[in-house]
Amino acid sequence: MTATASTPADARTLGLAHYAARGVLEHVLTRHGATFLQQITLRAAVTAEVAPTPDDLVTQVRGTLKAAPADIRVTLDELLAKGLLVEDGAHLRPSDAGRELLAVVAAETAPASARIWGGIPAEDLAAAGRVLALVTRRAEAELAALSA
Repeated sequence: MTATASTPADARTLGLAHYAARGVLEHVLTRHGATFLQQITLRAAVTAEVAPTPDDLVTQVRGTLKAAPADIRVTLDELLAKGLLVEDGAHLRPSDAGRELLAVVAAETAPASARIWGGIPAEDLAAAGRVLALVTRRAEAELAALSA
């Protein structure tokens, strides 16, 4: 069942939207031999203000995706093996190939993103942003309480 304009926002509609949009991204990533976790991890390395250590990346990606640290470490090994990340002493840096992959994926997903997000009134996007930020804060607080 697909959400409609009259469907109230809840965990299910949020999940449906997330997985539909993620499916578009994963379709593009698959063509380039990359996974969603690899893309998120590589993006974290590219956007870091200073070259991160492997532990820094594990912490950041875990905070973002709530993925298992062991899975993130496997992903780091995959990115290193593919030459998308390179070791620089105790730090990891994105290679030119890693930066190029992110640029190509962004360019290939841009038209679909424009169709997905285009035409939504700015006030609706602002309201959705506020609600999603609140849901994120509350869910993270619940997760922290469960982990305590």
